[in-house]
Amino acid sequence: MENLDDVASKYLQPPSVEIENDLIMRWYPERIFERAGHVKRLLELGLGHGYTVPLFSKMCDQHVVVEGSQKVIDNFQAKNLWYTGSLEAGYFETYAPTDPFDLIVMGFVLEHVDDPVSILSRYKKFLAPNGRIWIAVPNAKSLNRRLGLEMGMIEDIYDLNETDLMLGHQRNFCRDTLRSAIKAAGYKVTHEEGLYLKPLPLGVLKTLDNFEENMQAMMAVGVDFPDLCVGLLVEVSHD
Repeated sequence: MENLDDVASKYLQPPSVEIENDLIMRWYPERIFERAGHVKRLLELGLGHGYTVPLFSKMCDQHVVVEGSQKVIDNFQAKNLWYTGSLEAGYFETYAPTDPFDLIVMGFVLEHVDDPVSILSRYKKFLAPNGRIWIAVPNAKSLNRRLGLEMGMIEDIYDLNETDLMLGHQRNFCRDTLRSAIKAAGYKVTHEEGLYLKPLPLGVLKTLDNFEENMQAMMAVGVDFPDLCVGLLVEVSHD
């Protein structure tokens, strides 16, 4: 199993596309809260830059994060002394909580793991009755990637770019491949939406009047067009 400290350095620095990353990471927890409301116990797989922790920790009584890199945990704790939840060092493949969770969030983690179906299957037994898992992943068939393919900037829609490799990504999902993994793990999709409909490169978008309002509009419009969005957000339950 890969030593995740080896790829942690990217998560100890500001993200390379901070505006877009910040936008998505602040948006999707609110979308989950709108559907799930307040829950007793919530588990997040992966800490990353830690942007979602303040949002998810407010929507539950007990907030737990399992993270494979101790470096990432130490970095977060040093900068967030306010946090009173539980940060547990461990691999997703071996983590075994003592109590079930009402909500499990797999936010941009399945593109990292060796076997997404195995991870999804494993965490089924950690769900409380009527519990839900929420999954967010990058979308290989986003509008901007489709344009890149047409322009010859990428050879295959599922190709990983340099940033993907630096972040330890092993794959890009699309709507079909994500649904296939979900079904193979024994779940059914109960809700699905898109994250960030991006029509143009960020450099061009920055030149538009009302840039921030345009970005928010692209998030809102993207909800109904998952096939074309930068990311996919899906709620699943036991099949």
